Amino acid sequence: MGSLIRHIRRAIAVGIAAAAPCHAGAQLFADAARRGIENLPGYEYRRLHFGFLIGVNATDFHIYNTGVRTTEGGETALYGEVLELSPGINLGIVGDLRLCKNLNLRCLPGISFGERVITFTDELGAEVEQCKIKSTFVDVPILLKYSAYRMRNAKPYVVGGATARYDLSKDKQSHLTFKSLDAYWDLGAGMDIYLPYFRFSVEVRGSFGLTNIYNPNGSQELEDIPFVKAIDRIKSRMFGLTFYFE
Repeated sequence: MGSLIRHIRRAIAVGIAAAAPCHAGAQLFADAARRGIENLPGYEYRRLHFGFLIGVNATDFHIYNTGVRTTEGGETALYGEVLELSPGINLGIVGDLRLCKNLNLRCLPGISFGERVITFTDELGAEVEQCKIKSTFVDVPILLKYSAYRMRNAKPYVVGGATARYDLSKDKQSHLTFKSLDAYWDLGAGMDIYLPYFRFSVEVRGSFGLTNIYNPNGSQELEDIPFVKAIDRIKSRMFGLTFYFE
């Protein structure tokens, strides 16, 4: 049994060392795990603490097409779809309030950048045009974080909540017009890693838009009509890998 526990500790240390962005910090964690040292004892019992985050994301659209044929489009229906996800980045600050044992309320205001490419095809599947939608978001996620019991210097958790997201970019981009404000529900999971001087966390989280952000009345230009009428509604999605320093 003692040998099994030692192997589990060694596996945790190796896995964290591979994921940590700072080699020196990863080495400190691995050394602490081997020696059985608990870093930052009592850290999770702080009533309030702050930090910052940096991460990468991929934004996506869930597009509902109409299948409408238009005179301007040569009596051919167009269909829009996001075929590939483009990478983006997000930055923010962390405010964490301990509500009770294992449960925290987190506010993570920040800014994120992303791009989505809508590919329009005709009824035969031939590509007609690609529309690039670039966005700069102001994000305000409010999340509940439920943590498992701490395993010396590591602790898994799950998060869930809601995000208000405002797009600072132009309303109209590449034939289409979008609403700037959207609301999302969020769900994710991660791992807290206790280093000697701070807590480092890795989290994966998905955000799923609740409202239709597409504005079909945004453009009346003749060249835009086939693309505007091809879409009924659009919901936004975002998937992210985030690193926290608290």
